[in-house]
Amino acid sequence: MNRFIRARRIAGLATAVLLAAAPVTARAEDFINILTGGTSGVYYPMGVALSKIYGEKIPNVRPTVQATKASVENLVLLQQGRGEVAFTLGDSLDAAWKGDEEAGFKTPLKKLRGITAIYPNYVQIVASKDSGIKTLADLKGKRLSVGAPKSGTELNARAILAAAGITYKDLGKIEYLPFAESVELMKNRQLDATLQSAGLGVASIRDLAASVEIIVVEVPKAVIDKAGPPFVSAPIPANTYGGQTADVNTAAVVNYLVTHEGVKEETVYQMTKNIFENLGEIGAAHSAGKSIKLESALEGMPVPLHPGAARYLKEKGLKVGS
Repeated sequence: MNRFIRARRIAGLATAVLLAAAPVTARAEDFINILTGGTSGVYYPMGVALSKIYGEKIPNVRPTVQATKASVENLVLLQQGRGEVAFTLGDSLDAAWKGDEEAGFKTPLKKLRGITAIYPNYVQIVASKDSGIKTLADLKGKRLSVGAPKSGTELNARAILAAAGITYKDLGKIEYLPFAESVELMKNRQLDATLQSAGLGVASIRDLAASVEIIVVEVPKAVIDKAGPPFVSAPIPANTYGGQTADVNTAAVVNYLVTHEGVKEETVYQMTKNIFENLGEIGAAHSAGKSIKLESALEGMPVPLHPGAARYLKEKGLKVGS
């Protein structure tokens, strides 16, 4: 019995020595949690595409995709270290950096770091034809959904309606709903219009247009000029949605991918590199991705770049501030 115990101890010691001497061939995986938005928006399918790219192209990472209430929630989660990369609207990002309490940020979120500008969001106001809404002024007294409370979409809604001289009190009823839920209420005639800030061709509005006749409501340039930066005037091209036979002018604002200061430089370098080396896959996930261009990566960036992103963009010849 004693010889048996002694033999086991010797075998265990030998195994420990072999393990200690063996070369380390793998390291712990780095998690990349991608913060997106609602599943019927644009951020989510793009986040899924990024997850696939990162999982296949970056060694020793484990990407995940998290559906959220989008911009404001994403930025708060990043500040808390509960994500590694997030989608956000530019005005929300600017408000987070400054600590705009009215926009949902009690203190400045100074851990945020930029990766790249991506594509513009379009403020898309869509009404059912039966509602009689044809202009912004016609929204008064009507039932409108403006997105989840203090989401990037809802902040856009406040700014654009205010520039048009409309307050929430002027509306017949206000709903704070994500895109898909807004569309379901419109299909059931419980809502007259929805305001959705998203890339062109967003699935929720395509779904709505396939079910009921719609009117895409113009946001005139004069209203956009009054709202001011970061809004710019841009057209929603004809036939973006079923039944939309002409271009419709509206407001647009740039989206960004951001991270936080605690993410490793090499990880962010690889994340940035693999965005621009796989634009075809991102564009295939959603048509808005086709608007992402390397030369626009620094456009209007309201927060400091992460060193990993800065390194990649410098290598590609972009002028990155010191």
